[in-house]
Amino acid sequence: MIVATGLSRPTLRRQLRQARRQLSPIQQRQAAKNLYRQLAQHPLFRRARHVALYLPNDGEIDPRALLLEAQRRGKATYLPVLNAWPRTRMAFQRIMPNEHLKSNRFGIAEPAFRPARQRPIWTLDLVLMPLVGFDEHGGRLGMGGGFYDRSLAYRSRRKNGHKPTLLGLAHECQKVDRLPLASWDVPLQATVTDQGWYAK
Repeated sequence: MIVATGLSRPTLRRQLRQARRQLSPIQQRQAAKNLYRQLAQHPLFRRARHVALYLPNDGEIDPRALLLEAQRRGKATYLPVLNAWPRTRMAFQRIMPNEHLKSNRFGIAEPAFRPARQRPIWTLDLVLMPLVGFDEHGGRLGMGGGFYDRSLAYRSRRKNGHKPTLLGLAHECQKVDRLPLASWDVPLQATVTDQGWYAK
């Protein structure tokens, strides 16, 4: 676990990204298997009908086995897609089995932009989110682009809204003692790693 005290967010982000990138391919595959075991039979995953996930990049823990499992069970699955304009916006678009993907401007695979297949994030049941760092208090440190925070900004205005459930996915090496949070950061209900659950 990294002690975050005294570290700036950019420094912390750099250290944590380096830690996850240093995992070997074997360690990454094992972590993905363990993540699947943590989540596939959990009630939050089993009950959810509309599930958003992501495709791994830059050493992120890989949730693709969960994506395939969700589709096998007949769930509607969604991936984040970036808007061409405004460039700071992200939408969640339904992904079909074996759909062709292309690289976005960050080199991350995503489906071709189709607004008719997109769904407002507050109508999803479960969002499995990537992250750079996390703590045991619901804190999440992202890549710094703010895409998820902007998509979820409505939660600060809707005190009674409970959807979607937000779960961060991470390697255990991405855990820090306490994240310095900004006013726009959206807390997670829990973070799931290859080794366990951390609920606030």
